[in-house]
Amino acid sequence: MKVCIVTHNVIKGDGQGRVNYEVALEAIRRGHHVTLLASQVATELQQHPQVNWVAIPVEGWPTELLRNFIFAFVSTNWLRQHRHEIDVVKINGAITHGRGDVNAAHFVHSSWLKFSSGKTAPKSRRIFYNFYQWLYTALNAHWEKRAFRQARFVVAVSKKVAQDLQAIGVLPKNIRVIVNGVDLEEFAPGKIDRQQWNLPTEVPLALFAGDIRLSRKNLDTVLKALAKVPDLHLAVAGITEGSPYLELAAALGLQERVHFLGLRRDIPDLMKAVDFFVFPSRYEPFGLVVIEAMASGLAVITASSTGAADLVKPESGMVLADSDDIEGLAKAMLTLSSDRLLRQTMGTAARAIAIQHSWTNMAKCYVDLFEELKQ
Repeated sequence: MKVCIVTHNVIKGDGQGRVNYEVALEAIRRGHHVTLLASQVATELQQHPQVNWVAIPVEGWPTELLRNFIFAFVSTNWLRQHRHEIDVVKINGAITHGRGDVNAAHFVHSSWLKFSSGKTAPKSRRIFYNFYQWLYTALNAHWEKRAFRQARFVVAVSKKVAQDLQAIGVLPKNIRVIVNGVDLEEFAPGKIDRQQWNLPTEVPLALFAGDIRLSRKNLDTVLKALAKVPDLHLAVAGITEGSPYLELAAALGLQERVHFLGLRRDIPDLMKAVDFFVFPSRYEPFGLVVIEAMASGLAVITASSTGAADLVKPESGMVLADSDDIEGLAKAMLTLSSDRLLRQTMGTAARAIAIQHSWTNMAKCYVDLFEELKQ
């Protein structure tokens, strides 16, 4: 069978990129030939005899929106010329104007646009950036409706995404839920000295990781809840440039207890240095960082608006019904920060759940679907 995967990246160090990397590997293992329409591809795949990489360079264009437009234009032209040579085409959202047999929905922009329209964004002087984010979301919401509806199957990365897809007109019979995976070796229980990040020792320490320039990740609610939990410290991993939350932390008097670490490439190690993970995102189709924390043996606090919350059982963490529930979040944080045994028990249960969701298991589900379509 000849499979074509259309995606920006097929590499390990990227969310969607890792999904496509693992799917490509599984297809190769089963003897299929894989064509990759991508900007970046892992070296080991570039050199594989069963892989044909069609490079679509977009580096150098000034915005992600423009890079996506160029990528879609080039990939669409290639598919028009070569579609008859391919058995199954897998795409992500509105990444191309060509029709995909399988479209993997990692984000439903229509749902976030609808949800965020009634929310008050944090104060920011970056007016152009905020407008750009709105425009990017609105255009993708328009384009992806067509892309999802015309696919033979749409893979939802969580039950939440499956519901969002039905809300924009995708038929339930055309939706398959395949949960994203986790690297169980990279993310594993362990202990690392906090001092290498200049983090305080001998205090309870939670971790938040995400894009803290966006209100969607909901660091504002975490900080407001933290102000009600006196002894707890918080490590924050995310780009600080342009983030309004450093000022918010200062305004709440949390300068000594919130530790902004900037963008981190060592999250697996950082997870071994903290006591639990907190991530009540306002809208998250899945949230790889949640299952990564679980695989690291951490108790998790999240919200039902996060797709990966389906994996968080009462014995492994806490799920808030409302992501903006400051009092509820503060109570959950206080409970975990003050009970070491509970954290350890939940962390063990979280790891056991994560083990069921390896990248290999996820990839097998995708390739099973490809082979079903070929029959």
